[in-house]
Amino acid sequence: MADVPANHEQSFLRRLTLGTQPVLTRIAHGSAPFITTFVLIHLTAPVMANLGGTSLASQVMLLGREYYQTPFGEKYLVLAPLVIHPLSALLKRVLSPKPARRLSSILSITGYSAAVIVALHYYTHRVAPMDPAPPIYAVGPSELDYEYVKFGLQQWPWRSWLGYLGLTACVAWHATEGMAIIWNTWMRPHLGSLPGSKRSRTVGAIVGGVLPVATGMFFMWREPLLVFASHADRFKAAFSRSPFYWF
Repeated sequence: MADVPANHEQSFLRRLTLGTQPVLTRIAHGSAPFITTFVLIHLTAPVMANLGGTSLASQVMLLGREYYQTPFGEKYLVLAPLVIHPLSALLKRVLSPKPARRLSSILSITGYSAAVIVALHYYTHRVAPMDPAPPIYAVGPSELDYEYVKFGLQQWPWRSWLGYLGLTACVAWHATEGMAIIWNTWMRPHLGSLPGSKRSRTVGAIVGGVLPVATGMFFMWREPLLVFASHADRFKAAFSRSPFYWF
């Protein structure tokens, strides 16, 4: 069998890489609204702690779980978009002959950072507490409320504050950068430029997204821990399973 000419292989690879870019762009952009919806619902709980402390935050979280912790919702409305979005962006960068933006751009830094922190966050708050083995004994959904978050804030204050606020800041900043790109790609031809400057949108994300979460966490952190000693031991064991709390 005759060898395939090198220029033919290069031409095929070039067509493949160029052909996948629009598809990956649509996948990355199409998964973003699902993530945004989840984030807004999820962050409403700590924001409401500004008004009613840990109790109100836990109540709002339970309402939010009706959307994102059902058998269908968690798999297809939350986890799937959270995996598809960074994976499609990574594939787009790897397959692109010339990436649209540098790896050192704000969008890339916040996006890849958020992907790592979200994975740690999910493991710490969803996977580890469900371990049925002792001493955790599978902390159930009815037990896993914002007292768990408060316990982490009080037991490991520096790491917990850094983790929660770092995650919120990365997600908010990335969403601001990404929203401008999605708008310019799909909406600008019909509705014109996105209102406001890049700086004003960034400030708005910090003031409107990060600051209310930080103050809500502060109010929860100041409250006394309202769990039995046995529950506190299970919480500590669950947190200790996460690499972020190993030391």
